[in-house]
Amino acid sequence: MAREKRSLFEWLTGAAGADSDYSFEDLESGGAAYAPRAQNNAPLERRSLAVETPEEELDGELAVDVYQTPTHIVIKAMIAGVRPEDLDVSITRDMVTLRGKREKHIEGNSGEFFFQELYWGSFSRTIMLPQEVEIEDAEASEKHGLLTIRLPKLDKGRQAKLKIKSN
Repeated sequence: MAREKRSLFEWLTGAAGADSDYSFEDLESGGAAYAPRAQNNAPLERRSLAVETPEEELDGELAVDVYQTPTHIVIKAMIAGVRPEDLDVSITRDMVTLRGKREKHIEGNSGEFFFQELYWGSFSRTIMLPQEVEIEDAEASEKHGLLTIRLPKLDKGRQAKLKIKSN
């Protein structure tokens, strides 16, 4: 008379009839001998706990160069293929955010490509500045697809004389 094997949990905890034992081969084989069983003693089907969600379109990250001169912080980014109305530059005293999108223009069928490496779609990049800047005096220019943003550094040592009015 064949003995029914218990689950690994039952064997480890000593629950419900500790007289049956598992061999090293049973444990090493990946658990077929001690897999959870249904009412009819058939192994239960394994199910993934992952929830399937529709793929969200993620923004690409814009590559940038950031450097400083004695008076400015300069940000450069390649934005070739981006129309000016599709580009948004937001500046605070300590941060710059660039957002935009490149529209994909397909000539011919998409199955005729040999390589397809260019990034098309929306992108964004937030840059924490190493020093506060004067946002009112910031300048941006574009030439041959290269965006250059010049941000004057905030001069904390600058002093101004205040005139006192008397009544």
